[in-house]
Amino acid sequence: MTVLISRDELRAAIEDGTVLDTLGGDYYAQAHLPGALPLVLSEVDKAASALLPDEDALIVTYCTGPTCPNSGQVADRLTALGYTNVRKYREGIQDWVSAGLPTESA
Repeated sequence: MTVLISRDELRAAIEDGTVLDTLGGDYYAQAHLPGALPLVLSEVDKAASALLPDEDALIVTYCTGPTCPNSGQVADRLTALGYTNVRKYREGIQDWVSAGLPTESA
């Protein structure tokens, strides 16, 4: 099971790690966390090594909120591929936006 990260911890992680938007497509284009990169489950195996070359670096996944499985699925797959510091922001972008925090769009 992937370790969860709080909103406050995520704010610090945005500066120190890689944040992955696991929704992708139009959702990513409309709004994503600052600096987040898009990575959906179907792309993890072929894109992870190029996108995330340091297997020990902090990686945070997120999707819409607690009922969305995407962030957990991507986090689990990254862990299976050997990434050692993967965290999940379970509350997702809905919580981030509700807190009045900034987003970016493509």
